[in-house]
Amino acid sequence: MELKSINNLGYKLIEADNLNYSYMGRIDFQNPKAPTIIYAGSTIKIKFSGKTLKIALKNYHNCYENAVGYIIDGVMGKAIIAEHNKDVVLEIKNDLEDKLHDLVIYKRQDAAHFFDFYGIVIEKDAYVQAFKENKTRKIECFGDSVSAGEVSEAVDYVGKEDPKGHNGIYSNSWYSYSMITARNLNAELNNNAQGGLAVMNGTGYFNAEDYLGLEFTYDKLKYNPFLGECNKWDFSRYTPNVVIMALGQNDSHPVNYINEDLEKRELWKKKYSDIILDLRSKYKDALFIVITTILCHDKGWDDALDEMVESINDKKIVRFKFKRNGVGTPGHIRIPEAEEMSKELTEFIESFGEEIWK
Repeated sequence: MELKSINNLGYKLIEADNLNYSYMGRIDFQNPKAPTIIYAGSTIKIKFSGKTLKIALKNYHNCYENAVGYIIDGVMGKAIIAEHNKDVVLEIKNDLEDKLHDLVIYKRQDAAHFFDFYGIVIEKDAYVQAFKENKTRKIECFGDSVSAGEVSEAVDYVGKEDPKGHNGIYSNSWYSYSMITARNLNAELNNNAQGGLAVMNGTGYFNAEDYLGLEFTYDKLKYNPFLGECNKWDFSRYTPNVVIMALGQNDSHPVNYINEDLEKRELWKKKYSDIILDLRSKYKDALFIVITTILCHDKGWDDALDEMVESINDKKIVRFKFKRNGVGTPGHIRIPEAEEMSKELTEFIESFGEEIWK
């Protein structure tokens, strides 16, 4: 089905600027009728009636299989995007019960793709309502593939390396520890996570071979040069109560210098602390939690983080380590492991009481 023909086929487009939509995440609204959905875990929520649902969008492909995640009345699914750089209408459901439905559309992957969202397509006599939620708590996460939920659905590989040639089919941000933690706490989440991301430019795996780190991406909206011009994020659009800083697991590539090159170790700590302190100046009341994860990595990075946080000496910037920190699994974090992490992190955040949310 082509977007231009839907009105002649008994359907209508609920355009993306309809006020019944609610959006979450760093989303580019330069064109309000075609906002660009960028980061893993960005969500769009609305209620719609009728038996049929389609999603209209334009996808910009970078790598892997690209798919849109959706949840209708609590039931999860994904729609594979087979065509890129053109307007498409994805067939989602045509056999729903004829009633009002809750809908969540979300971005499953990181910069494997971006997409412009045009809206949902429903039957001509159907209607929409706002998806009302009473969420006042706000979390922001800066992280890598673990925070993005990469390869999370490969549950047969718990505690093992990733399945070879997985092509992104197991990646699902909904099951990242960061998104589960936000749901545990009934909080909104800006999940600014990108696979392969390190702190410093020239390290990690993102944007090979001209590697870009958090020092480039943290203040960006569009942040992947391969997918077009990058632009700045307006920090006034979202002020979190809690900020999760989850870098330090890709930084050993291409060279694991943290225990050998003390000068570069100090530079790494300085770069990371500068980013955290810049964010701290923007979010004056937020609690910052500095972590790595249970993904196997050199303990030297955690030691450096301990030193960095101690040196900053700010009661609003704290360290947290998981029970199996750095030794849990050689592969990405699967759903049961993400649930394990989120339980521990949720309890840690709750230990600060209600004051952090005010």
